[in-house]
Amino acid sequence: MHTIDIELVEMTLDVMKYAIDRISNVTPDLGSPKKEEELLRIVGETITPEGIGGENAFQLFRDVLVKATVPIDHPRHLAFVPAAPTRAAIMFDLVTSASSIHGAYWMEGAGGIFCENQAMKWLVSLTGLPEGAFGVFTSGGTAANLSALVTARQEWREQHPGNDHTRALLITSTGAHSSIKSMAKVMDADVHLVNSEDEFLSGDQLRSALRELSESDRNRVFAVVATGGTTNAGIIDDLRGIAGVCENEKIWFHVDCAYGGGALAAKSVRHLFNGIEKADSITIDPHKWLFSPYDCGAVIYKDLELARKAHSQKGAYLEIFKDEGAQGFNPADYQIQLTRRLRGMPLWFSLAMHGTNKYRKAIERGIKLAKIAADKVKEKENLELIRPASLSVVLFKRKGWTFEDYRDWTYKNHNSGFALVTPSLWKGESVIRFCFINPDTTKGDIDAILDTLD
Repeated sequence: MHTIDIELVEMTLDVMKYAIDRISNVTPDLGSPKKEEELLRIVGETITPEGIGGENAFQLFRDVLVKATVPIDHPRHLAFVPAAPTRAAIMFDLVTSASSIHGAYWMEGAGGIFCENQAMKWLVSLTGLPEGAFGVFTSGGTAANLSALVTARQEWREQHPGNDHTRALLITSTGAHSSIKSMAKVMDADVHLVNSEDEFLSGDQLRSALRELSESDRNRVFAVVATGGTTNAGIIDDLRGIAGVCENEKIWFHVDCAYGGGALAAKSVRHLFNGIEKADSITIDPHKWLFSPYDCGAVIYKDLELARKAHSQKGAYLEIFKDEGAQGFNPADYQIQLTRRLRGMPLWFSLAMHGTNKYRKAIERGIKLAKIAADKVKEKENLELIRPASLSVVLFKRKGWTFEDYRDWTYKNHNSGFALVTPSLWKGESVIRFCFINPDTTKGDIDAILDTLD
């Protein structure tokens, strides 16, 4: 055996040992970022003409670089929208990469795409969309939202000849995720924001907003984006009311459920999403509340053919395979990316291993933890609950604190390796925000964090 092969085997064993240790560790060290200059001083230049060797490079990652990151699956990581990929999904993420499958076309990735589609069937079933609806996995909610909105604009232009060069307009609320405005910039489209202090868009508000538009602007509206669980507060828009307005006005209805979509599987809150079955497109991020590793988003369409017309790419090198086995579902035809890894395979394996009932139970756990935290907040005299827990999010404040107090508290807990909880804003006021995703978070974790506010 060549020397390089021996080194590769040894490196593989080292990597696998690290992966096993990390996967089995439910409370990893809560690392913290360092400035680039400090990291460079510690590790030096790692890309050199002769290489620094695999053992050295891996040691630098294991002993220095990974400690300058914040693990998203720590049970006391309650900031942003954390994640808690199952051990099964993480392991199969390794398998997905090792298998080197190109997931754009059935011809190359049939077996892997079959796995993705099995998981997608379950996601679609949660939405209640009519038969024929289906979707594809993307890199995340931003790519999924962009794919859906590009499809919406294409359909609008086909239904309104002469608008090929008209700058389109979409409507959403001030509570919508920032990616909606960002993707509108990418598309060179305008956004009309419906002001909502409570991060909630109703059908009546949408109807009024449309009525107040000038005739020229009304003619430019190609889509309405509702939110199925705002990132900041977990609030679900009036999906049924918005769906009715969109149906009457013949406007594409998109629902951004990137964070909240996992709760579609929770019987305790499923009724809050009534109306989502009327959507033309839906975004869900399995890497948020469906326990998949980053990166894994999903876009679902009521009518796949509309997405295919908007996204399918043509090229001479793509037309040569006509044998029967090469014909099948091509994910590249339904979203913005051509080259893609099989992001849905880890979700498929985890679902296949654990079953959907265990997923429902884990999601209900996040909702229950939020209610428990809200009740504990109400019991403390120095704390004030801002609003009822919504999905897995709780907003509250420490009486008498300023933004600087919240910031210092966050840094203290994080720097000590105890917890990561960050402040947010609600109606212009600094507040504390808990977001529960990890079913391994305990009541004891909640108590311990709240005790630091005494």
